[in-house]
Amino acid sequence: MKRFFIAFLLFGLFLQGCSWIKSWGDDDEAGAPAPLVEFKSSLKVGKVWSTNIGDGMGKQGLSMGPRYSSGTLFAADYKGRLVSVNAESGNKNWEMKTDQPFSGGPGVDENQVYMGTIDGRVIAYDRNAGTELWNAQVSSEVLIPPESADGIVVVRCIDGRVFGLDAINGRRIWIYDHSVPLLTLRGNADLLVRGGNIFIGYDDGSVVSLKLEDGSVLWNQTIVSPEGRTELERLADVGTKMVVVASDLIVSSYKNRVVSLAADSGRLLWFNEISSATGIQVDRTNLAVSEANGDLWMLDRRNGSTIWKLDQMTNRGLTRPAFYGNFVVVGDKQGYLHWIDTQIGSFVARNKVDSKGFAAAPFSVGTTLYVLTHGGNLIAYRAGAAL
Repeated sequence: MKRFFIAFLLFGLFLQGCSWIKSWGDDDEAGAPAPLVEFKSSLKVGKVWSTNIGDGMGKQGLSMGPRYSSGTLFAADYKGRLVSVNAESGNKNWEMKTDQPFSGGPGVDENQVYMGTIDGRVIAYDRNAGTELWNAQVSSEVLIPPESADGIVVVRCIDGRVFGLDAINGRRIWIYDHSVPLLTLRGNADLLVRGGNIFIGYDDGSVVSLKLEDGSVLWNQTIVSPEGRTELERLADVGTKMVVVASDLIVSSYKNRVVSLAADSGRLLWFNEISSATGIQVDRTNLAVSEANGDLWMLDRRNGSTIWKLDQMTNRGLTRPAFYGNFVVVGDKQGYLHWIDTQIGSFVARNKVDSKGFAAAPFSVGTTLYVLTHGGNLIAYRAGAAL
């Protein structure tokens, strides 16, 4: 998840040669948060369990969301703690306290858990015991989860390079290089691996598809041009989450663009002028997206047409939405979860989780919604008939 940072921006830009700003959940965003809307709650929401997984994300603009796999949640903090949690009960299966400066992950496959670090390392751990299996050096900081498929671990670094590593020993198989702009949002778009292809969203508004086997380029499509008089105006980062539905790849950009592309060619199918750095979420034909200004949109994912727009959460720093049954759920920077009717876009419930806000977007598995707070609390909720 990308965040917005203003203090000493120009100073850091000139000193470092490449810099970043935050785009989500920071009080420095222009305008005060809209007051909470009063409504009559019609949905009962209850906490199922809560467990602490460490010290959270710190103050480095990190976003390491929990990962679900086969009844287990994996989560980490910025100080090197890695935890395996039973998704049903919230009990910890194991907990490892390492000395690694975690910055991206967890990535998970059937055998291993993968973490990236600030100093450009990728580390594989046994998913059943938490023991370290291998440690590989890449080119720079890793801010998103490594992804594993067909024996290859794919790693995106902050400098734009993408590595294919052998899942058994971490040996480099291939590397792809892509330049990044001088100024970007803090964070990168999550990697998406489907059907032997890798989809990568870049900070210059482009999406690249690579062949998983050897890292060769299948196509490269610019979804929005990074144009403007200043570096700030040219920010065009692709949103955190991309989604493949059938043969379509749906992508958002911070620079006023949500698009659908043909996944096999990158051909543009439709677009809508909505700014989102958090990415999109899809449920059947519904596409939910949080705009940078705090508006929540529901679109028809088949053609991009608007079903409804909720404009009562301006400047509340919304997370990416999550679908939960007949509802869509979104968090804000003040730590509230807003539950909204998917069909008509009206509030049905609201609960305060943590005043520090969220480390990542909420997500649902079956009848349970999971959230990770910025302070390091992993919490499960259920609502309605699931209680």
